Amino acid sequence: MAVNTITDEVFRELLADRARTLMGIVKHISECESSTQMMIRPLMGALLSQSTQIEEFLDAYGARNNCQWCAFRSLTAALKLFSDVSYELLHIRHSLPAYRLLPIEQDFVKATDETLAFIADVLRRAADQMLLKAEQLGLSVPADRPREKAYREDLPAGRLPRRCVTHQIETVSETVTLLTTAFLNLAAESKDVRAAGRARPAEYVSYVHSTVTEKRLRSLELQFHTLQSLYDTYVSGTEAEELDTNLPVLRGHISVVFHLLRSATYFVHHYERHVNRPACDSPERQPLLVEAGAILDVLMKYSLTHISLYITCAEYLCREMLKRYAEVGQIEVPVPPYRGFHVRPSTLISKLVLHYGSEIQMALDDELYDAGSPLELFRANERINAQKRRWLAAEIVRLGLVEQESGRGGDIDAVIRCIVLALAGRSKLILYEQPLELPEGLVRQEATLLEKVVDAMTRLLALGKIDVEANLTVRFIGDKRVLADIKLLAESGYGENNFGSNVPLPEKLEYLRR
Repeated sequence: MAVNTITDEVFRELLADRARTLMGIVKHISECESSTQMMIRPLMGALLSQSTQIEEFLDAYGARNNCQWCAFRSLTAALKLFSDVSYELLHIRHSLPAYRLLPIEQDFVKATDETLAFIADVLRRAADQMLLKAEQLGLSVPADRPREKAYREDLPAGRLPRRCVTHQIETVSETVTLLTTAFLNLAAESKDVRAAGRARPAEYVSYVHSTVTEKRLRSLELQFHTLQSLYDTYVSGTEAEELDTNLPVLRGHISVVFHLLRSATYFVHHYERHVNRPACDSPERQPLLVEAGAILDVLMKYSLTHISLYITCAEYLCREMLKRYAEVGQIEVPVPPYRGFHVRPSTLISKLVLHYGSEIQMALDDELYDAGSPLELFRANERINAQKRRWLAAEIVRLGLVEQESGRGGDIDAVIRCIVLALAGRSKLILYEQPLELPEGLVRQEATLLEKVVDAMTRLLALGKIDVEANLTVRFIGDKRVLADIKLLAESGYGENNFGSNVPLPEKLEYLRR
């Protein structure tokens, strides 16, 4: 289907009429003497609105793919993006008193002001380039400047008194548990992005090409926005905020992380779309508004660094809140089938417990173990293996296997192999080595046949050549929320199959793999 085309003259007249207000704002920005004069919400809001409308107009006529007009369109997109990110940072700066943020090791207010000054410099260069491009394209620029007072923001200190009725909710503990658990899960999910805030400058490019992509940041941004909405829907204006003063503090951290993620998304978008991949190869292409090093520097040192800092201190806050509302219970789960609590299951359990920050104990017989410590769980294997040995010896006697093989005389190795195969055939043990190699000195010389067989089985268990399915169980005691995840982990084989191979975890436990 053929597409109608219009001449440059017709398009120029259309654009000149539609862009009159935008060009007036651009002229005003070009003449601003300081970033303070420029970085105010009424001006940035007007610039964002007008640049958004003109960008849509340009795209509707295909300016993106026209060498004469693509530079003007690119400048319009830059004005839109940087006015949008400036509005995010201005929102943060004006909201800081209400956020009640926990102290961090950096001066966040100073860093925000420095980033706003950087953005103001980018916008001023964009405005200068757009005025020059408008002259080249024959677009008129309004002679009169916008009304100065329309772009002022003289705000007295203070807030309106709270007069709305406080709503009641059934249980504060459930509300706190829901929010803090959701935040901790998001904190775990964002570890890869948070790590970029600690990267060295030489690593910046590799991060934005792998971990800190626009797609990844938009996903996290959406999840934190959802969490903020969850708070505003079910907590804001309720008695829970009065009964637990940490809740508004948590809300402030959710919000500041969300807005910082939005700023990071804008910076990465500009890098991916306009810095790392210029839009047009025409000789008349506009020079870069901001160099790659500068945009990556502000992304890493401002947005991602402070995202990491505020998530980290809010993680501690969430764990302290959860401890106060923990509902203690206990569950009974099977011992990991492959070698008990060896490295993988012990590490996953410990990571799960530390994720919530709750105290969880594992009970085996009459002894308790700290489930947050892999070394403690390793120690439980001594009792588990002792139980396996006793169970295995009892099964050998109960099934009369020694009596059945006693006619072989002095060939103890043959007796042991036959008994191992007989137990494996009855699904009493798992054989990890086939053919089974028996080490030298496996049994005592001066012992009964039964004692020699038990000695051999004990040694083969210790060497990991065999294992038994004794259906042993342990109890975990502590916060019911944590126990629910431990139960789910146990039902998933503790992340491995009966032969110790890694298996996928349920989606709810994916944070354990990060």
